[in-house]
Amino acid sequence: MSGKKTSTDGGQKRGNDFLEGLSSSHHVADSYEECMEALSSLITGQKRGDGSSREQKFGSMMKYVKILGFEEHINGLNIIHVAGTKGKGSTCAFCESILRECGWRTGLFTSPHLVDVRERYRIGGFDISEDKFLNYFWDCWKQLKEKMMDDLPMPPLFQFLTLLAFKIFIAEGVDVAIIEVGLGGRWDPTNVVKEPVVCGITSLGMDHMEILGNTLEKIASEKAGILKPRVPAFTVPQLSEAMAIIKRRAEELMIPLEVVLPLCLEQLGGKQLGLAGDHQLINAGLAVSLCKYWLHTKGHLEEKPYPVLPQGFVKGLSTATLPGRAHIVKDKVRSFGNPWADERSCGDLIFYLDGAHTPESMEVCVGWFSGAAMDNPPIYNPHQIDKKNGKHDPQSDSRSPKTSKLVLLFNCMETRDPLLLLPKLTRLSFSVALFVPSMSCYHLVTSASSSVRTDHPVDTSWQSHLQATWEGLISGKDNIVANERASENPENLLLNRLIHDYSPNNPASKQTRCCAAVMPSLPNALSWLRDCVKDNPNLRLQVLVTGSLHLVGDLLKLLRK
Repeated sequence: MSGKKTSTDGGQKRGNDFLEGLSSSHHVADSYEECMEALSSLITGQKRGDGSSREQKFGSMMKYVKILGFEEHINGLNIIHVAGTKGKGSTCAFCESILRECGWRTGLFTSPHLVDVRERYRIGGFDISEDKFLNYFWDCWKQLKEKMMDDLPMPPLFQFLTLLAFKIFIAEGVDVAIIEVGLGGRWDPTNVVKEPVVCGITSLGMDHMEILGNTLEKIASEKAGILKPRVPAFTVPQLSEAMAIIKRRAEELMIPLEVVLPLCLEQLGGKQLGLAGDHQLINAGLAVSLCKYWLHTKGHLEEKPYPVLPQGFVKGLSTATLPGRAHIVKDKVRSFGNPWADERSCGDLIFYLDGAHTPESMEVCVGWFSGAAMDNPPIYNPHQIDKKNGKHDPQSDSRSPKTSKLVLLFNCMETRDPLLLLPKLTRLSFSVALFVPSMSCYHLVTSASSSVRTDHPVDTSWQSHLQATWEGLISGKDNIVANERASENPENLLLNRLIHDYSPNNPASKQTRCCAAVMPSLPNALSWLRDCVKDNPNLRLQVLVTGSLHLVGDLLKLLRK
């Protein structure tokens, strides 16, 4: 194979330049940010490519596994391997929580991360510590660097992160590793696992079509690529085209395939799932079957029917967590500058975070949000502040219900078709729709401690396109006046519409009114929302943040800071 690099290898050249600049005295004490810089150097900027190029990259992945000496150890991780379009992260989170509550030392590898790369690696239910992460990271980095050559460069980012997962789980001596497939299945880096204990396939749909194929059959074929000889498989009810492909692949491998029905709430004995949304019953049902089989292979599960799941299963299902999916965060807003005021003197600002970015997941998101927003009844403001003297007005106690307004905070990647996502959101009665660019730089890996830049200009032409698409959908549906663009002074126009012109609780108001605007940045949008509730104590903003996991992660980072 030729060792010459083409002009498209700019990212790899950055990686090589960075490697050459590294001191030979690197130790674990090296800064976490330097680690992020090293990871960022692995982002090549190249497209993921078609099947042939992905197959070639997969061949390189096998070589990396051999260099790191993982061949004899991966199978000892007792892996549960999960692929799918929707719900694979949730299914993995349920599996990890169940088996941990059953007394096993668990390792969980999921993607993407929202705030910090260490979120991808959970040991015993917790993100791996910074010290351990650095230790394992530089060990892998050094070994691969020493073997780097023209025909085997440093691995791309996700391949490296997958290799690091194996390194961490092997070194930590986990009893079980739950591995979520990154993209597809057949040529995904995680598919170097040759002998998992059991495989699962979650709900399938149309996503990453430019890579996996433009039909459900092609996508199902890629996902079914994780199935292995002698390894039982479980899946959920699928559309007929997808199910036919999965069943055919299982028959070719002569392995048992079980179609799992959604979990019944009665099996939880009065508990609720830790992950919100009715759709999670599908993922929980699959996780229960995967864990039952895994425990059966270890001789730790009695084979008997039961109306209620074992205690470890119930506790695991009810305490499972996965940030950024059906995730509710109440912002801690304070009315600064008023010595008598605390957050109770402000309105409420509640974020409903869901990184839905496919038509199917957006449908689920809308269903979850409409229920979750209604589950929060109107709140009375017991600490009304008299604006004339800045003091508490006891006469207002329990007499002023907070008026709830729905706000949409949206962005999606330019590779997505907004006409497949936004129509589903028009079914909700938003007072304001804000289209905002993400802060994430796709050529950088950042951590929770990385600085957040808010002063650099951002191109918002894509967000303007999203706004125009939204207004076109709304105007065609409800004959809204869509020409009130928030261009000259968006904050004032939006606030006027939010406070005065539209009230879902007022039957006399027009339910179809919705003001849309492009915000110059996410910090700007957050500041505006906070100012709204600071200045209006009886206002309750319920903000749906969706369209992109990058957007959700960026907001979480801002809220944490």
